[in-house]
Amino acid sequence: MARVMIDHDRCKGCGLCVRACPKKILEISATKLNARGYHPAEITDMEACTACASCARTCPDVVIEIEKGNTMALTLMKGNEAIAEAAVRAGCRYFFGYPITPQTEIPEYMCTRMPEVGGCFLQAESEVAAINMVYGAAASGKKAMTSSSSPGISLMSEGLSYIAGAELPCVVVNVQRGGPGLGTIQPSQADYFQATKAAGHGDFNLIVLAPNSVQEMYDHVFLAFELAFKYRNPAMILTDGVIGQMMEKLEIGEPVARMTDEFRQKNYSSWALTGENGKAEHNIVTSLELDSSRQEKVNERIQAKYVALKENDVRVEMTGCEDAEYVIVAFGSSARIAAKAVEMAREEGHKVGLLRPITLFPFPEKQLAELARRVKGFLVVEMNAGQMVQDVKLAVGSNVATEHFGRMGGMVHSPGEVYEALKQRIIKTK
Repeated sequence: MARVMIDHDRCKGCGLCVRACPKKILEISATKLNARGYHPAEITDMEACTACASCARTCPDVVIEIEKGNTMALTLMKGNEAIAEAAVRAGCRYFFGYPITPQTEIPEYMCTRMPEVGGCFLQAESEVAAINMVYGAAASGKKAMTSSSSPGISLMSEGLSYIAGAELPCVVVNVQRGGPGLGTIQPSQADYFQATKAAGHGDFNLIVLAPNSVQEMYDHVFLAFELAFKYRNPAMILTDGVIGQMMEKLEIGEPVARMTDEFRQKNYSSWALTGENGKAEHNIVTSLELDSSRQEKVNERIQAKYVALKENDVRVEMTGCEDAEYVIVAFGSSARIAAKAVEMAREEGHKVGLLRPITLFPFPEKQLAELARRVKGFLVVEMNAGQMVQDVKLAVGSNVATEHFGRMGGMVHSPGEVYEALKQRIIKTK
């Protein structure tokens, strides 16, 4: 049975939930006072509650949750905050970051939550320092994370290469903004190349996930940590200011069990710095190997992981592609916009589908190649000058028309613009 849960310690007693409740069973306590000096909201009749979530949707501080069957809680949350809460519940206990719009809510949220769960939050003096702190925590087998936005990720590129070269797991979040340079604080998808091809020097790749909703912002944190530890490789959640700043309904699950030192030593003692005494050989974590023949072996081992990733962990969502004659390819927030364009096309009799890559690396090459055998054309929709479109063209070959439609500099396309581009460039109707 669903029920309302209020975090009384964090409630500021603003009363918005009281006014929103259709059953009038919420009130501001006249007697209770929390540690922050506020009279919190409380529910007066739990049996009368229908779990309509009106209170949760109006709460500005996201302190009200609707628990369902004691396993999933329903709340309203901003995308950036969903990532941060997911990290805590996924067992992350080390967060190092630096503020930059539009991702600053992540470190803001973590600076409050980490002390509550016995974790470590540290605002570093720069993004360079933050990624190297992640390197240190990851080397000991801990779940460590950082977040930034486009220019900040550029500063982290050397550290990401070191972490990949040392074969360590960690999670990095990039809430993209328009560029190049400092650019704008508005959303963009112009870091696709950076995330999938040039995250740093050397032959390495990040595992890259692209959420398109607040729920996926939350869910992908768990997946990112899972894949990072499975392949001992840094994983990136590549999102943008649209999803980072938007608020949506969110289902929050139970937190995973905390990773104990005993668990870490049992599962990661072959590579992590555990601090054990009396070992015959100590683990050494480094990305340096001066012997070229040995360094080649390191590279071969790393490349083998990427082959396994492509074989086992490609994730893609296809909508309406079963009978599609034309397919729109889009990721992240662009996929949300493209989904409406698909609806518009279907209403006018055009058989259009949507392919949304969830993993940008590994990329869904096989799925695109299969579609290319039977569709008439692809339109790749991105908020950039044309980046993912190159990977789509490589996957589908030259026998199928593949066009790009994008906006740049922080401009967000509309469903109507996408549909018009589809008609003019692919379907070729007036």
